[in-house]
This record gives sequence, structure tokens and C-alpha cells, in this order.
Amino acid sequence: MGLLDSVLGSVLAGQGQGQGQSPLGGGLGNILGGMLGGGQQQQAPGGAGGGLNMGMIAALAPILMSMLANNSQSGGLGGLLNKFQQAGLGGAASSWVGTGENHPVTSDQVTQALGPDVIGNIAAQLGVGHADAAGGVAQLLPELIDKLTPHGQAPQGGLGSADDIVGMLGKMLGR
Repeated sequence: MGLLDSVLGSVLAGQGQGQGQSPLGGGLGNILGGMLGGGQQQQAPGGAGGGLNMGMIAALAPILMSMLANNSQSGGLGGLLNKFQQAGLGGAASSWVGTGENHPVTSDQVTQALGPDVIGNIAAQLGVGHADAAGGVAQLLPELIDKLTPHGQAPQGGLGSADDIVGMLGKMLGR
């Protein structure tokens, strides 16, 4: 099971939020939680930029999915991949879409590619520091893109809306 599966599975099964509330909220949390199943609450491998717990990383999922959506300010999947390419990280970004192993990126590289303002906005939404937000994005974005492009190609028309992305994850994970 990959990081995305274990992170979302543990948090969305109701173990990450004291009152059984998913950080993804309502329908999205229920759909992803059901798809991914449960697991143990634990620290993410590598500390995600210095200490993001699995719940915090799971809170990143809807933010990243909205960035990957066609109507996002970032230009959807194509726009994000282009930003990484312009930052000299095209090989890494291409590996996330391709069928081989995902090449990692660092929090500094994510900040360089997406810009400090974007990372700052993510940090503010999550209530964490810049380094933690960038570290979480560096861990989660490659795996999320990999799961959304299972055949090694980005869809020509993009990934669609955030709801379309959730639907694709559901189909891929057996629902």
C-alpha cells in the first residue's frame, strides 16, 4: 500500500480526527475513506518536511486535487506539470505520469516550482509552517499524480473537475 492509500485510509476511516470528522469533509471524505479502508494513525515516512502527521497530509489531498482540476488557477494537471518542467524538474514530473518509479522532489524544489506564495497559501489553509506544507506537497503530489495517470499518460482534456478526480480515484481503487 502506498503513502496515499495509507494516509487517506487511516484518516478517512475516522481515526485521524477526534470527533470522527474527516479533514476532507462530508462526501469527499466518505468516498475516499470507503475506497481506501482503514489503517493506523502514524507519522508519515520521512517526516514530511519535519513532522506532518498523516492527518495533515490527508488534509492536503483535497487542496492538491483542486489544483489538479481543469478549472484551477494552476492550470490543472498540465499547468502543474509545466511549472515543474520550467523549474528544471520535468524528468521528475514526467516520472509521476509515467508507469515507472516516481522520482522524488524536495520541499525546496516544490517551493521553487509552485512558488512561495502557493506554498504559503497551502500552509495557511492547513495551519502549518511553510516547510511542513512544502514537505507534505513533495510527498503527496507525486503519488497522487501517479494514481490519476495509471496508464502512463495524462488525459488529453485534463483530469476534469475535483469531483471527476474523486470519481477516477474511486474507479481505480475498486469502487
